[in-house]
Amino acid sequence: MVLLVPVHGPDGEVVDLRVAAVSPGVVDIGGRGAAGLPGMSVRATYPGVEDTELWRGYLAALETGTSYEEELEYRESAAGIPHLSRYRVRAARCEGGLIVSWERLDADERERRRLALMQSLGRMGWVDRDLVRAELTWSDEVYSIFERDRALGPMTLEELSSHAEDEDRLAVESAVRLLLERGEPLDRAFRLRLPGRQARHVRAVFEAETDVEGRPVRLHGLFQDLTDTKETERLLLEQQEAALAHQGQLAAERALAARLQETLLPLPQRNVKVSGLTVDVVYRPLQEGLGLGGDWYSAVELSDGSVLLVVGDVAGHGLDAVATMALLRFTAKGMAITGTPLPDVLTNLNTLLLHTPERDGDTATMVMAVYEPASSRLTWVRAGHPPPLLVRDGRAHFLPSTGGILLGATSTPRYQASVLDLLPGDHLLLYTDGLIEQPGESIDQGLARLADAALAHADSPHFLDDAVRDLVASRTRRDDICVLHISR
Repeated sequence: MVLLVPVHGPDGEVVDLRVAAVSPGVVDIGGRGAAGLPGMSVRATYPGVEDTELWRGYLAALETGTSYEEELEYRESAAGIPHLSRYRVRAARCEGGLIVSWERLDADERERRRLALMQSLGRMGWVDRDLVRAELTWSDEVYSIFERDRALGPMTLEELSSHAEDEDRLAVESAVRLLLERGEPLDRAFRLRLPGRQARHVRAVFEAETDVEGRPVRLHGLFQDLTDTKETERLLLEQQEAALAHQGQLAAERALAARLQETLLPLPQRNVKVSGLTVDVVYRPLQEGLGLGGDWYSAVELSDGSVLLVVGDVAGHGLDAVATMALLRFTAKGMAITGTPLPDVLTNLNTLLLHTPERDGDTATMVMAVYEPASSRLTWVRAGHPPPLLVRDGRAHFLPSTGGILLGATSTPRYQASVLDLLPGDHLLLYTDGLIEQPGESIDQGLARLADAALAHADSPHFLDDAVRDLVASRTRRDDICVLHISR
């Protein structure tokens, strides 16, 4: 303790503080003892002090009468070894001067502060109980966990079960009895009832010190608030259950897609022979895990010996696109079997899309052809679809047609058939736009790239595979791919 008195300047302002008296045995931060301190100037003894928060606190306490209190760090050097010390400083006005106390926060105090911080962060508090002297001590954090008024003092373990939820009460009571009677360690989580509050999850961990006869004489333990941890576990469990449900849904969709694949679009054998034609197919859905997309094909022999060839593309991907694809594929096949002219088939499919409520807003493109083996004549029609590509005699060109709008776009479409005589050695490709489209370039560039690839592999025994490989190798796929290669 130090008594400081102000030293005033010519204008009455405080220019310094002088040590008037000190308590016995005092040693200042510079190592000076009590005998040499009285009469010393603060500014002269501790140079630079006037630029510190401490000095401003002293002056404010003198001027206002409001006590100043702060913790300060001071770096000292003993035997050439730097050491950082911490002090608690209090200054209060007294008889025109200041009574100042300097308290060094020793290692024990720092450890107590660290322990209190760890308890607060970990939401846990310690308990000591001397069974011989009937002494019980709680740390501050235990009062916080139990929301108990400190004026009531700590609660005994015998009372603990009465504050547990009904479902946990007997288990807590039994564990406490074994601890107190036999000294068996206690480690149990239970739900703590709090008035007007949701139950709090608490863990109790206790060990006993026993006498020579094995009777407990002292208990050491802790309580930990696990409420936040339990809530996190609950949320994680919900997320895991949701993830498992999602995985189950995906597995079911994959299984359904596999069955649809077998039913709707069985993968063809290579070099399928039908009515004098060889038909190869490449089918690559964008969603490889599902195995199906909005693209589809048909290559079937009709009852009169002619061959129906179809490639179509439904806007979108996934099971919704598959449903629309199935509707169009089987309806088109049914009408073709009855001998319905191809333009009428497309008109009817367009009407079907427009007037099927669950397919409202769906659109599709399509190219259909019927090959008559007796005349080698191919009659074809398209709805918003890329034109067929014919490779003949070292040249590649796209078949001209009057075109036709895509299905589902208008209630008054017009479709017109075109005719081609298919010759031995011809390569005819029906394909979807996933084979040619590339972001950032025109459709004409994609068509030209297809024509170049087809010409480059016209003499290859693996014409279709080689051409498709070249077309998809240098770009990122963004759509399904379906290609029919037809040759005599």
